[in-house]
Amino acid sequence: MSQKPASDPIGHAMLAYLHGNKAAELTVHSNVADEEPLPASYFFRSLWEMPELERTALEECRGRILDAGAGAGCHSLELQSRGFQVKAIDASPGAVQVLQARGVQEASCHDLFELPANEHERYDTILMLMNGLGLVGTLDGLQRFLQAAKQLLAPGGQILATSSDISYLYEDEDGALVINLNGPYYGEVEYHMTYGEETGASFNWLFADAGLLQDYADEAGYQVEFLDEDDSQQYLVRLTLKQQNLANN
Repeated sequence: MSQKPASDPIGHAMLAYLHGNKAAELTVHSNVADEEPLPASYFFRSLWEMPELERTALEECRGRILDAGAGAGCHSLELQSRGFQVKAIDASPGAVQVLQARGVQEASCHDLFELPANEHERYDTILMLMNGLGLVGTLDGLQRFLQAAKQLLAPGGQILATSSDISYLYEDEDGALVINLNGPYYGEVEYHMTYGEETGASFNWLFADAGLLQDYADEAGYQVEFLDEDDSQQYLVRLTLKQQNLANN
């Protein structure tokens, strides 16, 4: 009996778009908002279709780059065109097929926490765009990632990531926040995606407000520099290891 292929709605939507179905569209479901459509075309944006935060992040990239959650490779391909050596990773097998088909030179199917760390795989830039810090999933995942990244960063390396403060989702009619302080952090969101009749597994995504990220990164030994912010409370941050941590890394 053949094994049923793993569900991969995001990968299948991107593959459909790549193969000519320009109307391919995902539906995003979460526990904090109504379902929303997500056109597969969004993952295939050109440089000038990207928001300013992403273009700024690309300008700040340096050295050997790890593009985490690379999707269809719009950032990896732009960086390759500028002469950078880029390794693109994504947990979606379909996304990795798209990356390879579009010409990303190094693409592999990895969860953020499964990436092997060794002396030969150090990166000058770890890039996490499209609210990419969310890949860590939860606050516990953020702590785990900040420690694991120390083994992935080359000396003087940086993490460039975007995230958002979604507290506005919890405002009442008067603008006051209605948050259960005894419950989970409000930025820990549960998602699943559907494409046609295909439903993907649920996954966690973290939206970290700037103050919280500052605290967690400082505790983990990182210098924090907020580079830019947009009108939607999304920000771009650079994390670099403090000097005492570089000595121990």
